Amino acid sequence: MAKKHVRLEREFAGKTLILETGKLANMAGGSVTITHGDMMCLVATTLGEARDGMDFFPLSVDFQDRFYASGKIKGSRFIKREGRPPESAILTSRLIDRPMRPMFPKGMRNSVQVIITMLSTDSSCNMGPLSMSGVSLGFMMGGMPFQGPVAGVRVGRVDGNLILNPTYQEVEDGDFELIVAGTPDSITMVESGAKQVSAEDMLAGLEFAHKYIKELCEMQKEFMTEYGEVEKVEYTAYEIPADIKSAVAGAITGDMMETLYVAGKKEFGAAKKVIQESVLEKFAAEIERDDDPWAESDVKEAIDYVVKTEMRKEVLASERRLDGRGLADVRTVTAEVGMLPRAHGSGLFNRGATQVLTVAALGGPSDAQIVDEMDISDGLRTYIHYYTFAPFSVGEARPLRSAGRREIGHGMLAERALMPVLPPKEDFPYTMLLVSETLTCNGSSSMAAVCGSTLALMDAGVPIAAPVVGVAMGLIIDEETGKYKILSDIQAQEDFLGDMDFKVAGTGHGITALQLDTKVKGLKMSLLAEALTQAKAAQGYIWGEMEKAIAGPRPELNQYAPLIIGMMIDPDDIGKVIGKGGETIQGMTKDFGVDINIEDDGKVTITAPDQESGAKAKHKIEQITYKPQVGDEFDGKVVRIMDFGAFVEFSPGIDGLVHISKLSKERVNKVEDVVKIGDPIKVKLLKVDEQGRYNLQRMEG
Repeated sequence: MAKKHVRLEREFAGKTLILETGKLANMAGGSVTITHGDMMCLVATTLGEARDGMDFFPLSVDFQDRFYASGKIKGSRFIKREGRPPESAILTSRLIDRPMRPMFPKGMRNSVQVIITMLSTDSSCNMGPLSMSGVSLGFMMGGMPFQGPVAGVRVGRVDGNLILNPTYQEVEDGDFELIVAGTPDSITMVESGAKQVSAEDMLAGLEFAHKYIKELCEMQKEFMTEYGEVEKVEYTAYEIPADIKSAVAGAITGDMMETLYVAGKKEFGAAKKVIQESVLEKFAAEIERDDDPWAESDVKEAIDYVVKTEMRKEVLASERRLDGRGLADVRTVTAEVGMLPRAHGSGLFNRGATQVLTVAALGGPSDAQIVDEMDISDGLRTYIHYYTFAPFSVGEARPLRSAGRREIGHGMLAERALMPVLPPKEDFPYTMLLVSETLTCNGSSSMAAVCGSTLALMDAGVPIAAPVVGVAMGLIIDEETGKYKILSDIQAQEDFLGDMDFKVAGTGHGITALQLDTKVKGLKMSLLAEALTQAKAAQGYIWGEMEKAIAGPRPELNQYAPLIIGMMIDPDDIGKVIGKGGETIQGMTKDFGVDINIEDDGKVTITAPDQESGAKAKHKIEQITYKPQVGDEFDGKVVRIMDFGAFVEFSPGIDGLVHISKLSKERVNKVEDVVKIGDPIKVKLLKVDEQGRYNLQRMEG
């Protein structure tokens, strides 16, 4: 099916940005190629049918890395096909999904699929944010009920200068990275990692990003003007029947609503269940009648709608929250460390009903994860954070599965939050694995994982620069009047009834990570500034409770943590330490029970279970790489006998000549009269000649 060909070019972030359609994938509802310099991706969007029984909007977004895009063939020769997407692609998929979802009508039930395929990359940066413009265009070209345009950009800051679309290297060199999505009027999504940056600097970055978001939105509008009118597609949007909504609203009394204002999630669920049973019983006749019966699911939806509407009114009118807290109050916080006898570090963090146990394990450099991705080959990941979410944490019984997108996203958010305070690799060569086990969840478990990670690292004795604390901020807003209330430390029920989930992690010095999602079509900068100020106060309270368990990193590493010894050798000696076919280094690994890692610059790291085995391995390497000095004495072994003297190995792999005249103070007529091959012999280095040969003398006694 031919589509109109449209191609639009602009200069953007120092390169030519091209949006083009009508050339590839014309059977898709909307298809756009985005080219920026040597980077190119194809975006295809398609609208499907509504599925029976669906009670949510089934939007799926898949960002597909392709190794061929960077001229690579993936990994093992035994596995030819690219399989499960890497975490980076999963995180990019989530990043694109989040700002797009609120722009569709509430109640939409048609499935919408987005597939972004990388076709070419120069491996300088991730193209996810720029691809959002293609997704937005694809929706609009396909005639979908999408209230765009929406665009995304990445911003970095190096040496105080804000940079649009920074490279991976610039992000590493800089002090923050911001990924921002929005409309011409407001911000809809934020993802950030920062090196303890102030709220003011972060807001300046958001302002900078929004300026270019507006440019990309204007480019999309121009593109659609040239593309022309599109036929709007028919879609299915669920709406509660007006008569049912009205009847249910009348059936739920003020006294019934009062029962929902309880501190706990279980108590809230129980109270809501009583209301639901009462309302269903009241309308049983309408549900069971033969002629045009009410659907029970419609009645339940109406109950949720009324409960949500009334609770929102209470927050806006009287600042009344479900559990009786003030808007800026944080739930009760407790913390505990050192719970697990043999783990290297552990931290139990409780905030209200939410409970997360984070456990730290320390390993050597060889335990680092090798990263093999489209843009990165053989990169090493020495700090890893995993987040788990077991069914029992929310009182459910369902099969365990491998980590889903939510778990991967929450794990990476907590990892990003702690990275800026970790000790430099040169000072602390350990690989660190942290696992946050979500044991009970009533909202904000990802931020509890941040707090638990801080506790576990300090308990393990890792010298972090400052404790990192996380808190989730919520929002209730009346979009018609603009009236709003910001809520600190939202719980699950408030996430259900609210309009924003703004996760803020940082230290007393500044922000280390941000994640913003909204259910409305954007937020003003002034509101975000207010939320950041309120978050900082909440973090102060949380840390005050955490430090009752542990105020800073323990002065020494946990006794069960491996010992790591670092040393430098001449790079020319690396081959000696490795040995032919690796036999020397493998022998040391086996003999001393250690792990030895050697870098190209000659840095050697020995990971040992105890001091003794580590010292033995170090001494052996010192022997192998030793540069003999005149006057040094050695315990050697005779390895070869000649008429004129004996060759003695006095250091591993190094031998020298003891001339027959130097074998004894007495005259020696025949070398074999004094020594035999294999005899131990003490020698002294007399001279190193111009050819690097060693002349030795036997030491008596």
